[in-house]
Amino acid sequence: MRAVIQRVSRGSVTVDGVVIGEIGQGIMVLLGIQDTDDEKVISYMVDKITHLRIFEDEMGKMNISVSDIKGSLLLVPNFTLYGDCRKGKRPSYSQAAQPQKAQGIFEAFVQQAQKTGLPVATGQFQSDMKVEIVNDGPVTVLVDSDKIF
Repeated sequence: MRAVIQRVSRGSVTVDGVVIGEIGQGIMVLLGIQDTDDEKVISYMVDKITHLRIFEDEMGKMNISVSDIKGSLLLVPNFTLYGDCRKGKRPSYSQAAQPQKAQGIFEAFVQQAQKTGLPVATGQFQSDMKVEIVNDGPVTVLVDSDKIF
């Protein structure tokens, strides 16, 4: 699993002209899923993302998490995070999970994130989404479970 995490002051996802997910202060997560992802990876990634210290404390240091500030999560499925651009001019997505499996893993990820008690909004799987965010900082980090497991 691969996640691009952005600290935001607000964010939204629109599908077919309708806002389907919206948050205030928190983090927007673009989530790429591969076939080998399982419950262990989901638990690790939810815990890592919700406790990642990327918000500033009273001293101006990035020392507190989205959980600490009781912020929100905007979770957006994004298979293109597994695009391999090393050969040719067109990315290969062979490492990305097949849509049906990826959707199940994404839904399990959303359910696990909801158990944290933080407000959770989502994008829509296999849709043409328009994602708007105000990146706060900007702060953008990458978390990749392949680097851990």
